Amino acid sequence: MVLPDADATFEPSTPHVSRSDGETWLGHPRQLMRLFMIEMWERFGFYGMRAVLVIYLTKHFLMPDHQANGLVGGYLSLAYVTPVVGGLLADRYLGSKRAVKFGALVMAAGYALMCFGGPPATPYATIAGTRYVVSQAPASTIMGTSDAPQTIVVEGRTLAIHGLPDGSVQLLGGGGGAVVRTLPVGSFGAGADRSPVNEALLLFALSLIVIGNGFFKPNISTIVGALYERGDPRRDAGFTIFYAGINIGSILGQIFCPLFVNLFGWWAGFLVVAAVLLVGYAMTAFDGGRLAGYGEPPVQPGRDRAPWIYGFALASVAIVWLVFHNVMVAPTAAAGSGFIGYVAATPFLGKMLLAVFLAAVIGIPVWAARAGDRVEFQMMLAAILLVVFNVTFWTLFEQAASSLTLFADRNTTLELFGFTMSAAATQQFNPIVVVVFAPLLSWLWIGLARRGWEPSIPVKFGLALILVGVGFVLLAWSGHYAAGPAFRVSLWWLVATYFLHSIAELLISPVGLSMITKLSMARVVGMMMGVWFLSISVAEYLAGAIAQSASVQTIGGQVTNAELSLHTYLSSFQTGGISTIGVGALLLALTPVIKRLMHGVR
Repeated sequence: MVLPDADATFEPSTPHVSRSDGETWLGHPRQLMRLFMIEMWERFGFYGMRAVLVIYLTKHFLMPDHQANGLVGGYLSLAYVTPVVGGLLADRYLGSKRAVKFGALVMAAGYALMCFGGPPATPYATIAGTRYVVSQAPASTIMGTSDAPQTIVVEGRTLAIHGLPDGSVQLLGGGGGAVVRTLPVGSFGAGADRSPVNEALLLFALSLIVIGNGFFKPNISTIVGALYERGDPRRDAGFTIFYAGINIGSILGQIFCPLFVNLFGWWAGFLVVAAVLLVGYAMTAFDGGRLAGYGEPPVQPGRDRAPWIYGFALASVAIVWLVFHNVMVAPTAAAGSGFIGYVAATPFLGKMLLAVFLAAVIGIPVWAARAGDRVEFQMMLAAILLVVFNVTFWTLFEQAASSLTLFADRNTTLELFGFTMSAAATQQFNPIVVVVFAPLLSWLWIGLARRGWEPSIPVKFGLALILVGVGFVLLAWSGHYAAGPAFRVSLWWLVATYFLHSIAELLISPVGLSMITKLSMARVVGMMMGVWFLSISVAEYLAGAIAQSASVQTIGGQVTNAELSLHTYLSSFQTGGISTIGVGALLLALTPVIKRLMHGVR
């Protein structure tokens, strides 16, 4: 039994008639197999591209860490916002099946557009206003890291660039690496010349993927729900099988997308994810009538609004493009500017997400106090409190897409059992653990429930926060075992961290989805589910901001000082880990209060 991961979507109520044609697959309507495969291929594309994205931005476009991490956080945060709109449009106008097909095509177009990244950006260094071309020995693979120093030619001499912990830079020359010149902080700069056209295409591609995801993500689950009559006891098991497709697709995508990149080039990695999206589209569009009657558009008077919806959706790509561009060009807060300065420097996306989220977590309890009775109000308040703690969890957990992947690239050995893997492929440790341990954890809860020992929802949330924090603290300890001049730690430390994070995910993700449906007032369950995914969206954005705080100086996509890189990452991991353990302990302390607010809901 495989439980949903962070991307498991809630099954909203559907007006369509549920039926089964009598044919079964694993004891379920045979259409489930087709929907399982469609979801698997879509998740293959999403997680495959997610695995390589931050590496692509830093190694091909040569974006500085601050910019790359911010863009990744913005992209993933919007991936959790647009499904709210896509689900609403499908319920009212399109029907789930048309929304899924449209979303698959738009995402495939976005992934295909990622293939046109153009030639790699050209790195340069600036000293006292003078530009110098940076050279470096190539890595063994496209996504690999070269430990050879970056060099510039100054007055006929080839000098190696070596960053120091205080931010100053040494220029080294001669066979022994003697210090030729020390550049104080602020006198040395690094950058890259990249094509504005290719950069614009990158943002356009990400915008298409976000829009397509909004139509696909919430509606494929709705079709699954329509396979079962209300009260059908197979429904939960059917969703469990369906969600297995998420994790299987994730594993496959995180294996093959990095593999194709290293074997053939960046274009191949993105082309394969575009191809599997087209497979998903074809399985939906050319189903031989197997999905007839499921996810059909609701009956509505007048003309079909689908063409207008498709047109406005494609036009909204321009708005998303502007949001991404704003994320990229937003300045960092000046030192000493304080909270006001930080908020002022926050991109529009961050301001919007935080404002909407704060309005929701404050306004919903106020509304519940007026619209419901005392018990309903307290249960809604409990749900909102757990939603707030949910933000902390995913902010740390989603470092996988940014700082953890960069740490793997720059400061781990990337070797397991004698095999060398890419940094991007390390993200597959998470879905592998989920697939293996989800059944064990499910059986554990069943066994504990029979004895009346199953932990309550707040306790599971608190334990999840503590585990994700312990995972980062454990990784911070790895610095004591860094070996060699490259300052790389064993990849086993990262494996252990992902193991703890994945167990934590199983404690909070499926539990949170269930919690929302149990604690919410019946007439606002859909809205509360939207708030749940909004909390993950906020967390994705904050995850990018946290990763930005762990940014290190790079030239040509490579760090200038491996020791400084190691200490920067581990210090950030330790701070985040200890803080999250504290938040988890706070939630455990508040558990008796929250349980009283929940009025017996488990």
